[in-house]
Amino acid sequence: MTLSSTLLLSADAAGIAEAVALLRAGERVALPTETVYGLGADARNGAAVAGIYAAKGRPSFNPLIVHVAHPTDAARYVEWSDMAARLAAAFWPGPLTLVLPLRDGHGIASLVTAGLDTLAIRCPAHPVAQALLEAFDGPVAAPSANPSGKISPTTANHVLQGLEGRVAAVLEGGAAEIGLESTIVGLADTPTLLRHGSITREMLEAALGTPLTEATTPAAITAPGQLASHYAPDAVLRLNVTDPAGDEALLGFGPVENAALNLSPAGDLREAAANLFAMLRALDAQTSKIAVSPIPARGIGLAINDRLSRAAAPR
Repeated sequence: MTLSSTLLLSADAAGIAEAVALLRAGERVALPTETVYGLGADARNGAAVAGIYAAKGRPSFNPLIVHVAHPTDAARYVEWSDMAARLAAAFWPGPLTLVLPLRDGHGIASLVTAGLDTLAIRCPAHPVAQALLEAFDGPVAAPSANPSGKISPTTANHVLQGLEGRVAAVLEGGAAEIGLESTIVGLADTPTLLRHGSITREMLEAALGTPLTEATTPAAITAPGQLASHYAPDAVLRLNVTDPAGDEALLGFGPVENAALNLSPAGDLREAAANLFAMLRALDAQTSKIAVSPIPARGIGLAINDRLSRAAAPR
């Protein structure tokens, strides 16, 4: 599985053409999205998808998200619905994943769905991802481009730190704007929030005109990002800390003193989300114990707290 080297491709026409050629050859290519960098492979190619699981060390019971260039492409692979159409009209392209029943003749490799009869699918907004998907003209399975369970990558360099030599190429696209994985909504049955993200429950319910149930940590995995331990640094993580111990590096939020790094001195939750994974990585390289200031549990703060609680969970 180890490759001799990993190419770093520029996000120009030549780089995108090379990335497309690698995907068509069954290779794995990391690509930027507005959420985090994804580890992409042709979702119709079982061997290529198996390579994603092998490169990440990802358990095969954890399904993958498929990325498509246009909202209309999704109906090739899933049973579309009025609710799906409403959410797609409001939030696609963008950081929202929908889980819908597979349609007959979908052609998606069974490893993508981890044996489920549903598919997680989204249409990313990042211009480099859009250009790649448009040129590839097919579905790309792409979980976060990092070793399984570790901190998600928000830059090309983060991808190389974790997967150098295990992927064919990384397509450079700058730092991820949002910095947290997509919100996931299940529409196979009752509309259900399956993972918190930058598109909040309130935004989703306003677009749907109906309440959502919530199942972000179910007994059985139904969507990506639901493992109890996930997004974890090597350092021990302690949350909701107002008085850090002397051997802890403080990851601050708001006007706190003596923070090693601060997610947002101004208390801006979107700024904090964009900085979360990069700052966790930076502190993880410096210390064995990280304390994190309290983060308000509102709006995108719910998604930040979700990632932090999984990062701090017993491993």
